[in-house]
Amino acid sequence: MMITIVGMTWKEMLRKRVLLLTLILTAVFLLAFWFLAGSLRSDAASSGGTGARDLTTLMDAYRAGVMSLTLGFFFGSFVLAFLAIFSSFSAVSGEAETGVLQALLPRPVSRSQWYIGRWTGYVTVGLLYGAILFTAILTITGMHATVPGDPASWVRGYLLFASVVPLLVSLGMLGSCFFSSLGNGVLMTMLFGAGWLGGMIEKIASGIPPGEAALKPMQTIAGIFALLMPADSLSRRMLAELFSVSDVSELFDGNLTLGTTLGQIPSNAYLWYAAAYTAVMLAAGVIAFRRRDF
Repeated sequence: MMITIVGMTWKEMLRKRVLLLTLILTAVFLLAFWFLAGSLRSDAASSGGTGARDLTTLMDAYRAGVMSLTLGFFFGSFVLAFLAIFSSFSAVSGEAETGVLQALLPRPVSRSQWYIGRWTGYVTVGLLYGAILFTAILTITGMHATVPGDPASWVRGYLLFASVVPLLVSLGMLGSCFFSSLGNGVLMTMLFGAGWLGGMIEKIASGIPPGEAALKPMQTIAGIFALLMPADSLSRRMLAELFSVSDVSELFDGNLTLGTTLGQIPSNAYLWYAAAYTAVMLAAGVIAFRRRDF
């Protein structure tokens, strides 16, 4: 029965204009990104492989790829996040308001199955879209510059890139158990914005010399936002994996000064926190949905 709920969710998302709008905007972005990546291409990145390249040339090619991927995934992370948010923010409250939920719940399907089925449907669509977008950004960058990393780092990068989908869907569906569709949409957007702001503060703080009075408050605020919304921190770790920061740290400084900065790179412990955060939000949503009266 849960598979039926998943299929119903897929069909619903295909009918939603938010998915159609996302695909249209993605096509426009990829076209613009094609020309942007071409403009960032260095002579070293576009030259043939007939001879050995010196270190400066290789660094220029690497830098061009890093800049292209940073810009590409900056937009891609936003699109993937908003697809996850606006596909699931009304999963419970929206269907309760229209009466659809009251018609479905008396059927022989438990509330837990219905909730997890909807969650699975939203997440699988988001993961598929994320895979397409991730591959497209890497492919376009590879046509114009050197794509940093190797296939193993690409897999790790995709898993981190797509990990925001179950996180945001879990949080969005939990919020829909307590708030109206409009209220939950505003709340989720503000939470995601807070996480993004925390990431910007972290990047700014990484450029402040140690000992400055403003450094500690900025790091504290950025840390609080990162705990409330891990999405931006996961994106920074994804870029660090793609750029193989640990492998090139001897060539570049610790902040990856390649025309961009990643700030403080989240640790493995933080990744475990983000996974636990997602699991807790999902479990809390199932419990809240089972206890709610409609």
